[in-house]
Amino acid sequence: MAGHSDNDMGLPNFADPVKVAIVIAPYYTKVSNAQLASARGVLEEAGAAHETIEVPGSLEIPAAVSLAHRMSNFDGFVALGCVIRGRTSHYDVVVNESARGLMLLGLQGVAVGNGIITVENMDQAEERADADRLDTAGGAAAAALHLIALARRFGQPKAKVGFTQDILLAGDSEGPTTA
Repeated sequence: MAGHSDNDMGLPNFADPVKVAIVIAPYYTKVSNAQLASARGVLEEAGAAHETIEVPGSLEIPAAVSLAHRMSNFDGFVALGCVIRGRTSHYDVVVNESARGLMLLGLQGVAVGNGIITVENMDQAEERADADRLDTAGGAAAAALHLIALARRFGQPKAKVGFTQDILLAGDSEGPTTA
């Protein structure tokens, strides 16, 4: 995701249409509305079509991105949410696992910008959701667009990722023998 940098890469130009899914956990309405406005503004500036998918919480964002990537025709994804530290370790689980899930998707070739903000309190959340900041939702949208442009530059994958042949399973002769 874009950060506090004075190096503005601008937005990529696309010869063919771009379709992006914004996957958001709208737990805090004021914050999520600002995030959506920021991300949508950047996507529209780039001429990208977009659709919004809502999920219950930030932990569900990577799963929703994975499902949409496998079962739809989106070129990329913008992950949006807000996690505010509470009095338990649940914050650490949500922050770490949602980031890990999105990173794993990215390493598998999914063009995803991470705009899940992690803060200590609501004041920080509202500050980070400000549409004028480049290190939040708008920056995540720009990051997704840059990754889409990079994927198009490189073209189609040269080889499949993962298992490319049947895997024989151990077991009795009554059950399935391949996965």
